[in-house]
Amino acid sequence: MKRIESKQNALVKHWKKLVSAKKERDKTGEYIVEGFHLTEEALKNKDQVIHIIKREDVEIPREWSLDDVYLVEVTDSVAKEIAETETSQGIFAHCKQREISGSEQAKWSKVLLVDSVQDPGNIGTMIRTADACGIDAVILGKGCADLYNPKTLRSAQGSHFHLPVIRGNLAEWIEKLKERHIPVFGTALENAVDYRKLDKTESFALLVGNEGSGVHQALLEKTDQNVVIPIFGQAESLNVAVATGILLYKFME
Repeated sequence: MKRIESKQNALVKHWKKLVSAKKERDKTGEYIVEGFHLTEEALKNKDQVIHIIKREDVEIPREWSLDDVYLVEVTDSVAKEIAETETSQGIFAHCKQREISGSEQAKWSKVLLVDSVQDPGNIGTMIRTADACGIDAVILGKGCADLYNPKTLRSAQGSHFHLPVIRGNLAEWIEKLKERHIPVFGTALENAVDYRKLDKTESFALLVGNEGSGVHQALLEKTDQNVVIPIFGQAESLNVAVATGILLYKFME
């Protein structure tokens, strides 16, 4: 086990950049998760783990298997440098971003497409919901919050380890899915049918959009059918993550 005591250590500086900067995460293909739950989920995918980092006063749970995992112990001051939460549990995993092959992507038949959703909490919640529903994959389009943003990871609660999540051009993805005869359903207020009236379909792609402006019109024009969730009270709209959960469970019935 390696021990690091200085905040000036090159590895500590690298970890700090991974937490704070999307540019660093994109350049290196690496990221940090924080807390016991997310670190435990990371350990279930050891091929993606570079380091497990623990504060010097933290005890590793006995049931965790650290075989073939590089463990680094750090001081309290170093742990505070890389912690994103105010009351850190003092345990972190330094991970590699998952690579997903084209052959794997070709097998997806139940897909969530996300257009310009900017709030990391919403992105994480939708990933977690898609995981719970048994969706094959989530595709984040232009303008979406970063999958590896610490807030996104915290909201997803480890679900990014369970199902593929990629960035992609949604217009191109809609065309690919339609070529495979997978119907694409958009979410819209106009020219849309009540989601409760939809017939069951074995495969589908659901397209959801920005918290304020919804899905871009150019994408809605490419869908097979657009759907709406009726509002019975006085609220102007539903939170995008809540709406996504309602629709995904409907499609998975």
